[in-house]
Amino acid sequence: MKLVLILMASLSAGGAASADHLHSFMLGLAVASLAVASCYWFAFRTTRYPQLALILLICGLLSKLVITVAGVAFGISAELITSPLVFALSYLYSSLVVTYLWFTYRDSITKTPQAA
Repeated sequence: MKLVLILMASLSAGGAASADHLHSFMLGLAVASLAVASCYWFAFRTTRYPQLALILLICGLLSKLVITVAGVAFGISAELITSPLVFALSYLYSSLVVTYLWFTYRDSITKTPQAA
């Protein structure tokens, strides 16, 4: 329930604060969510070879960078970014919130080992 309240407060406060630049806010939210999800997907893959862990972390970082650059390029070419400040703040805050939500989800599905 706490997570739903955080998400609702984030969207409503951001939408109200950036009413004139709603396209920039929503694009920042979408790009941040997609970038964090792709980074999370790469970084937390399971592998039999521990040597691949660093490669997966680098792939996660590069996927986040590529999605962010592509999202900004698309936003500029489609003229969706009407305020770079609103976009940047929306991207920053959404990135933090989505990261928190992903890690909370990951923590809730991970089983804790029981003492013998």
